[in-house]
Amino acid sequence: MVSSASEEAGIGKSLEGVSKGQQMENGTPLTSPPYWDSDDDGGPKPVELYGKYTWKIDKFSQINKRELRSNTFEVGGYKWYILIYPQGCDVSSHLSLFLCVANHDMLLPGWSHFAQFTIAVVNKDPKKSMYSDTLHRFWKKEHDWGWKKFMDLSKVVDGFVDSDTLIIKAQVQVIRERADRPFHCLDFQYRRELVRVYLTNVEKICRHFVEEQRGKLGKFIGDKARWPSFCAFWLGIDQNSRCRMSREKSDQILKLVIKNFFIEKEVTSTLVMDSLYSGLKALVGQTNGKSGKGKHLDAEEQTVPIVSMENDMFVLVDDVLLLLERAVLEPLPPKGDKGPQNHTNDDTSGEDTNRDSIQRDERHLTELGRQTIEIFVFAHIFSKIEVAYEEAVALKKLEELSTEEAV
Repeated sequence: MVSSASEEAGIGKSLEGVSKGQQMENGTPLTSPPYWDSDDDGGPKPVELYGKYTWKIDKFSQINKRELRSNTFEVGGYKWYILIYPQGCDVSSHLSLFLCVANHDMLLPGWSHFAQFTIAVVNKDPKKSMYSDTLHRFWKKEHDWGWKKFMDLSKVVDGFVDSDTLIIKAQVQVIRERADRPFHCLDFQYRRELVRVYLTNVEKICRHFVEEQRGKLGKFIGDKARWPSFCAFWLGIDQNSRCRMSREKSDQILKLVIKNFFIEKEVTSTLVMDSLYSGLKALVGQTNGKSGKGKHLDAEEQTVPIVSMENDMFVLVDDVLLLLERAVLEPLPPKGDKGPQNHTNDDTSGEDTNRDSIQRDERHLTELGRQTIEIFVFAHIFSKIEVAYEEAVALKKLEELSTEEAV
C-alpha cells in the first residue's frame, strides 16, 4: 500500500511511543506458576520481542486524507508503523486499520517477520474499546496486515473520538519460532491478556486431540478379537524388546507436535504453543522429581505421568498394557468456569482474586499442555508397537498358510 507520512494541524501525532511490558497487573507484582516463564532455549526472550505503541490522532474530524500513518516504532528489532484509512480501504463506511513493516523495500531479499499483534481503538469507557488480534508472517508481498472493516464509522463517534482525539493502541509480539520442539511465544503480560479471551479455544483444541486419541485407544482395547491377540503378542516378547519398543527419540516426536499444533494462521496457536511448552517443562520436572518445587503447584500437576524423559528419549513409565488403560481413563483437568472475555480486565473482585485467577488459568494450561504431550507421545509409541503387532500377525498367517500348503 502507498502510505502518506505527512502531518498537519497536529493530525497523526504519536505521543506515547513504545513501551515494554512489566510483570505487573494493576500495579501489583505477579508471579507465574513454575515453567511458564522459564526460558532456557537461548536467543531473545519473548519479553524482549514484545512492545506497545500508542498513537493519538488529534483533530480527527478535520482529517480529509484517504490514509494516515503513524510514526515508526521498533519492536523485536524490527521497525513498524500503523496505517489507517479514516473512510475505509476499498470499503465504505468503515475505519480500516493495518500494521505495516517500515522500509520493507530496503530489507534484504527473503526477509520475513512473524508476529502476533493486537490493535485497539480506545473508547473513553475502557470496557467498550474495540480490539482485534491476528497472527501473520510479514514478507515482501504481504508487508502490511490488518482489517479493512475494523469498525463501522457510525460507531466511531460513540465514545471513541473524545475531545476530537482518536487513540489507537498496538501490541506487537515478534515470534521466535522453532521447528524441533515446543517454543515459548508470548510475553507474560500479553499472554495473560490473550488468556482472558482465548482460554476456552485452547481448551477445545487440546481436549479434542486428547479425546480423539483416547477414543482410538479405547476402541482398540474394546476390540474382542484384536485385544486378546495383542496381549498375547506383547507378553510373548522378551523384556529387552519390550523396553526397546517402549521408547522413542524425543526430537522426532516433538517435531511432529509442532507440525500438528502450530497452525500459522490461527491466532490461538501461540497460546497453544505456550501451553505445550510449559507442559513439556512440567513433564521433564516430574521426571526429575521436581513436581513439588513450588507452592503454586496443585493437585492437577501431581498426576502420575505415563511417559517420562530420559536424556533424549521419551520412555513409557510402565508396561504398555497397564498404561493403555490409564491413558484411556485418566481424567482431563476440569474445564474453566469462565467463558471468553474481552481484553480489558473487568474483574472487580479485588487484586488478590484477579492474581489468583491468572495463576489458576496458567496452571490449568500447563496441565492441559502436559496431558496433550503425554497422550501424543503415548499414541506415537503405541502406533509403532501396533505396527509390529500387525506385522507379527501377518507373518503368523503366512507361516500357517505355508504349513497348510506343505501338508
